[in-house]
Amino acid sequence: MTESPAPHSLPATAGETSAERPWPVRHLSPKIGDFISRLPAVWVEGQVLNVKRWRHLVFLTLRDTDENMSISATLPAREAEALGIDLVDGTRVVIHAKPEWWTRSGSLQLAGREVRQVGLGDLLARLEALKEALAREGLFDLDRKVPLPFIPRTVGLVCATQGDAEHDVVENATRRWPGVHFEIRRVTVQGPRAVPETTAAIRELDSVPDIDVIVVARGGGSFEDLLPFSDEALVRAAAACETPLVSAIGHEKDSPLLDLVADYRASTPTDAGKRIVPDAAAEAQGLARARRTMAAAVERHVAREMLGLRTMRSRPVLARPEAMLAPYAEAVARGRERSTRAMTGVLDRAGASTRELTASLRALSPLSTLERGFAVVRTPEGGVIRDAAQVSAGDALRIRVARGDIEATAR
Repeated sequence: MTESPAPHSLPATAGETSAERPWPVRHLSPKIGDFISRLPAVWVEGQVLNVKRWRHLVFLTLRDTDENMSISATLPAREAEALGIDLVDGTRVVIHAKPEWWTRSGSLQLAGREVRQVGLGDLLARLEALKEALAREGLFDLDRKVPLPFIPRTVGLVCATQGDAEHDVVENATRRWPGVHFEIRRVTVQGPRAVPETTAAIRELDSVPDIDVIVVARGGGSFEDLLPFSDEALVRAAAACETPLVSAIGHEKDSPLLDLVADYRASTPTDAGKRIVPDAAAEAQGLARARRTMAAAVERHVAREMLGLRTMRSRPVLARPEAMLAPYAEAVARGRERSTRAMTGVLDRAGASTRELTASLRALSPLSTLERGFAVVRTPEGGVIRDAAQVSAGDALRIRVARGDIEATAR
């Protein structure tokens, strides 16, 4: 076992320490205490948790709900009694205390000297300041709000572990739309655990794909009881929620900030149950009315069309449709007659001209000459004999008469 270094050999400052020459805890802890003892007393605000009384002291934890940080503190019992109220979990107080280091346990706590309850006016002023800051960021803008689904597949419900809020939401929603399903997260809705539990439940339900709307419900309460629903961390978690969110805190007079950032504010959990789903009976009646309206509209349209058809059919042109063709038939007949006469004239003139040309052709044709008894004498090669001197005795000749050829020999 390694022996601790002798006191005379310890480093004088923290910067001179090393792995080979460390400070023992018994040396470090008093030094931390010396440093902390020089710190001045401070007024600090927080929420009281874990209150315990022992003899003349009250031990408690002072918690900052916005950042989820805490520090231990003590108070003289007489100061706690002089406060005039029961110092219980959830009470918001301001303590005048001096930081104190407990050397043996190595822990820091505040040694309280005075304590005061945070007044309602202070809370309202801080709440108003937070409200204005969030409004400047646009968290309450109407264009950020999204409409609720007409028929949600599943409704996420954040409510108290005990109370009527769950019953009011589920009962009224189921009565209106029996097929609705719920995914319920039961949390603490009052006191120091309300903010972290409610925030975690909202984020968890927002991550479930089948959940189409989230309802945060609480059945009203005092201003102090509803403070968690104006907590900045919870409000920002609701603003970051991608699933449409309904706030049903049930407090008309002082609306918590969750109401302002939610996509829809329900006045009560009962109102939320009626808002998140449609009324099946009313929708069925509306559907029946729509069907009757459509049927009547179709019947009126058919009746108008039938009347139009009867009116059209009663017109003379449709009663005797062939009458509209009569003027055109007469025009076609006259055209055919004129065409026939014109064609006949053309053919007659062409026939007469053909006859004249035929007569002239016949008169000028060599065949006509042959018909009168003349003949054409040719050589075997086809040459025409026009002079007797062209032929010698014994030459072969071909004689063309009107009807055929004659083979002959010259003598």
